[in-house]
Amino acid sequence: MNTPDILLDEGALGSPALVAFPDAPAGVPSAELIGQVANALFADVPESPTSPAIPAVGDGFSAPWASAPPTLDDAPLDAAFTAAPAVPIPHIGLTGLPAPGLPPVEALPASPGTVPGALLSWQVPAVGERAFLTDIPFEADFGGLPGVASTEESRVDPLALTAGTWPIRTSDGLPLIKDGASGGAWSSVAESATPFYFLPATSVPAVTADTPVAFDVHAVRRDFPALQQQVHGKPLIWLDNAATTHKPQAVIDALAHFYAHDNSNIHRGAHTLAERATNAYEAAREKVRRFLGARDAAEIIYVRGATEAINLVAQSYGRVHVGPGDEVLVTELEHHSNIVPWQFLCQATGATLKVIPIDDQGQVVLEAYEQLLNPRTKIVALAHVSNVLGTVLPISLMTQLAHRVGARVLVDGAQGAPHLPVNVQALDADFYVFSGHKLFGPTGIGVLYGKRELLEAMPPWQGGGSMIESVSFEQTTFSPLPAKFEAGTPHIAGAVGLGAAIDYVQRFGVESIAAYEEGLMSYATAALDTIPGLRQIGTTPGKVGALAFVILGIRSEDIGRALDREGIAVRAGHHCAQPALAHFGLTAAVRPSISLYNTPGEIDALVAAIHQTIKGGSRS
Repeated sequence: MNTPDILLDEGALGSPALVAFPDAPAGVPSAELIGQVANALFADVPESPTSPAIPAVGDGFSAPWASAPPTLDDAPLDAAFTAAPAVPIPHIGLTGLPAPGLPPVEALPASPGTVPGALLSWQVPAVGERAFLTDIPFEADFGGLPGVASTEESRVDPLALTAGTWPIRTSDGLPLIKDGASGGAWSSVAESATPFYFLPATSVPAVTADTPVAFDVHAVRRDFPALQQQVHGKPLIWLDNAATTHKPQAVIDALAHFYAHDNSNIHRGAHTLAERATNAYEAAREKVRRFLGARDAAEIIYVRGATEAINLVAQSYGRVHVGPGDEVLVTELEHHSNIVPWQFLCQATGATLKVIPIDDQGQVVLEAYEQLLNPRTKIVALAHVSNVLGTVLPISLMTQLAHRVGARVLVDGAQGAPHLPVNVQALDADFYVFSGHKLFGPTGIGVLYGKRELLEAMPPWQGGGSMIESVSFEQTTFSPLPAKFEAGTPHIAGAVGLGAAIDYVQRFGVESIAAYEEGLMSYATAALDTIPGLRQIGTTPGKVGALAFVILGIRSEDIGRALDREGIAVRAGHHCAQPALAHFGLTAAVRPSISLYNTPGEIDALVAAIHQTIKGGSRS
């Protein structure tokens, strides 16, 4: 059986046939390599299926390409095999898969008579363009074949698998898969089977979940079900991303999987579901830690959103460290959520709220900021990115200046985290907050990052279950971080969904997304400049996300309604940033805002619709 060609069998390896393969798609191993590996692996397979020798998946097996695997839109990988007899292979049923955030995979054993071999098969549900499985414990069930014991708690080498089904076709009955993403129906893999070879890691480099996927906006758009709909008979163009982003299928599936399979309260349950829910909740916290570049997962506090995070800092840290005669600084371009909590604090403590001015481009006037800083300054609260102007503030410099006078800095990253790489240690921010729903995650979940020494010294903000260590009627002691600030039952599924959203973003790399959006912002800014009578608000170079404008003589709300009739969703109003608009003499503006799934074609449609609105619009 040791020949230089692949040996194929039409039933039980009794009469091997030699097959010549046509050219395979790019990225797939050559026929020679496949042949060498296949024959080397099959060399020890006995003629009888009794006591087959099957290699362990965890022993140096990995994905067969050095770059990202082909997507389902590429040439079918099984095209090269359609004229060949099928290779009988064993089917390995997997339990305990997948990791939190992916739908479950269940499988029936291979049909009787299928001869075990060394080329293995794997089924991965369709969750977006790709499913990533990295170092996941699983239990291998070899279908009860004689002489083969189940292998428990093996570990898979890092893999990057295109979402879909990855067996080699079998002649004696295809395995059936049951996919949580398809409603749990059993289905044959015959129509969609695609070959996937586990080759020795020494033969080809492995692809890990950290390997960025090439950014393709059209492929990205297919990941978002909400973008496939029509509004008023027109394809939806979603340009309201600064208010909230849509969710990729991977996030939707993560939420559905949690509620369908892992739903439980966390941390103290003595049963399996409680353990799974706790693991998923804390695994998401670790993803947030890495996403923000924090030192310690204990520095990551789950909250309902950026607004709650700011209020927590104002009421916990602020009530202790801010008093009469002290000062809190905010900028003129802040969202109301980073103004009102500090007003509450100043009113309660006798402190003074001071405003850092902006110029007519929308940039902070740094000279004025330096003049405002003084030993009475206790807190400086800054937007990373303005939600209405798109201005990116020089956070590192402003933090450095604040620290010189002993002030603490809170950064509102609600608009920064979705568009820019964030490293809180490099920024040296004392606190950084963001909301999950602006980062493709669920609503009702957000994050407060705080330096550990500050969080440990802060008193709890809310009391209740989970945040206590011991309770008596005389005294209560509190849990260590992060539980001290997470009273009651948290938004567990929201945390899991946020972790899935971070996984999704990191598939492409934040830098790749930022580069794409930078080009789209430049295109959109230039396109809007061609519209007569349109005035763009916020013209600082390098702005991100927001494209606010007004048109002389037409109310912003009327423009928003006219665009909606064309299927274009924008925000029109004051955008919870009235002081910023007031700086420009405005009470309202139209704000298209972009994200990673928007295209130049959508910008063209926006511009055309605005032209039409001007032509037939009512002017006030």
